[in-house]
Amino acid sequence: MPKVKKKFARVCTACRQMKSKQELLRIVRTPEKTVEIDYTGKKPGRGAYVCLNSECLKNVVKNKRLDKALKIRVDDKVYEELANIVERYD
Repeated sequence: MPKVKKKFARVCTACRQMKSKQELLRIVRTPEKTVEIDYTGKKPGRGAYVCLNSECLKNVVKNKRLDKALKIRVDDKVYEELANIVERYD
């Protein structure tokens, strides 16, 4: 009997919709207390997920959703980098 791979679903911190990991971008608070964008989805630390669309990005920035989800103040550089990534996908 072949093994069936599980499809993992995560919740976007902005729109609160469940989506597959491939549809979301992971932002991680590392054990060193820095916030980074995790392109691989495998870095150690506390993670938060965001959809790759401009509406979710606006909601994340406006309501400081990443700050709450990661329990640390997120630097503006991370938001700028997120904006650049989302711009490529929209």
